[in-house]
Amino acid sequence: MAHKVLIYIKPTCSTCRKAVGILDEMKVDYEKIDYFSHPLSKEKWAELLKKMGKKPMEILRTKEETFTELKLDKHPFSEEALVEIIAAHPELIQRPILEIGDKAILGRPPECIKEFLRSVFNRSS
Repeated sequence: MAHKVLIYIKPTCSTCRKAVGILDEMKVDYEKIDYFSHPLSKEKWAELLKKMGKKPMEILRTKEETFTELKLDKHPFSEEALVEIIAAHPELIQRPILEIGDKAILGRPPECIKEFLRSVFNRSS
């Protein structure tokens, strides 16, 4: 059974557009999820982090204005608190994120997407 490919994007993000181009080039059937128009719950963010094997601080955009405003580098936040902050401020997330079954990756740089897709589909086919 084929896994559905989900790509979490911000439509105005050039890296996201490059990632979508790679999926099109590889003729992958995928679903785009604009997590700005359709915000993800804190539970979904926690699930994606687990699938990526990342801690919340590892996927934050540290040069984002919101990062500075919230003083995320000045105070020790629990992982749970950071996931809540991510859900409330999706602009803080590096993007895009690809999810296939029980795996997910941060698609930065976009070229890593090809290797991810090959590893997932070669293993499951």
